[in-house]
Amino acid sequence: MSLDLSDFLAPGVAAEDVPELASLAAARPVLDAFITLFRGSEAEVLLRLLVLREIGRESESPRFSPEALRARFTYVDPVKLETVLKRLRDNALLAFAEDGHYHLSDPGRNAVAAISMLLRFSEEEDVELGFLTAQLAGLQAIGSVTPEALGHLLSKLNDLTWHFEEAIASGSEFNIVTSRRRLSANERWLARGTEVMNRLLADPDVDFDIARIAQRIGLAQSRLARVDASFQRALNKIEAQRVTLGASGISSSDVAAWLRGQNLGQLAGMADDAISLVPDLPLVAGGHELLDRAEVVLSEEVRARETDQALPPPGSAEVDTRPEHEDLALLEHFTRRIGALPDATPLAAIVSGGGFAPSSYRLSMLALFADEADGPTEGPVGEFMRLPVEVFFTDELTPVHEDGIALISRGVVAPRRPAPPATEPTR
Repeated sequence: MSLDLSDFLAPGVAAEDVPELASLAAARPVLDAFITLFRGSEAEVLLRLLVLREIGRESESPRFSPEALRARFTYVDPVKLETVLKRLRDNALLAFAEDGHYHLSDPGRNAVAAISMLLRFSEEEDVELGFLTAQLAGLQAIGSVTPEALGHLLSKLNDLTWHFEEAIASGSEFNIVTSRRRLSANERWLARGTEVMNRLLADPDVDFDIARIAQRIGLAQSRLARVDASFQRALNKIEAQRVTLGASGISSSDVAAWLRGQNLGQLAGMADDAISLVPDLPLVAGGHELLDRAEVVLSEEVRARETDQALPPPGSAEVDTRPEHEDLALLEHFTRRIGALPDATPLAAIVSGGGFAPSSYRLSMLALFADEADGPTEGPVGEFMRLPVEVFFTDELTPVHEDGIALISRGVVAPRRPAPPATEPTR
């Protein structure tokens, strides 16, 4: 029977001009089977599925006489049962053999198998991912994987990722916990899907379109594998912000969870005499206060002044044209002091004076001599480094107890003695 779609397509467009309709038109027998099952009221659909599934359950003796069917469905009105059997038989879901027995046709058995699989997965959370993964595993086992089947799985994985990211972005502990439970329920299907993708990509002769979608599925599965860590970080952040009600040990999350468990009637009862849309307070404003407020509201000038949020005019910033100069007065004074040392002096006496910060500065400068560090050759620092002094540090500490200094390394600062002249060897 030809299919007339002229009433559903745009003017001037024929069914042959739409390539997407070709595959559906070629599958008319399969589609007719499901149209037969699901056309009509909900009660009629349920009765047809009941009869077809019960007939399909029998595997040892899959043929039934009319009397056996009436005995099997004694809880169904006989007239309604005959109507259902006739409809299934007329639409090739049931076959009526020459011996007068009913049995399932091939389209009917395929329809029963597909519906049974859907009903099986509907008992678990996220039936779509389990069904799509199982379907893909079956297609991969018989070598009939199609880009369309892979695309369904990829779409489901991306949809899960979007929902989980939305739960994290919401900042709601209940949404995050629910989404994490949903992810845990899908972990076995993600693992099974990974096995299917590994076997599929290991085939060197796999089609390019199939390999491309399979790689994208692998990336989507990797994102989902990292979502659990994101859930934990979000929960840790919420835990850090959790408020505990006094010393009761009850947190704000516990209160929210308890409130979510109450029905609307109980919540409305709690709100009685606790929430008021209009506060019942005495009027404490006098005539003068009301008049002042009315002037602000009614005066255009005052209102414009209050709402004027323009920035003030720019001003000229002062420019300091003087060159930057580092304050080295402390170093210059220390240089003159060290250069005038008559003899060896304890390190504590040289360093201390003026507080902790100046003392630390002097000690750091003296450490340059002890480390024999190379410094600048010009300027105050270069002049300090050319002083003829020697600094000796030890591992011991000596108490000071002044200028904020408790202990300092024991050491000596001494003028450098000129080296003795070399003596000529005697002959």
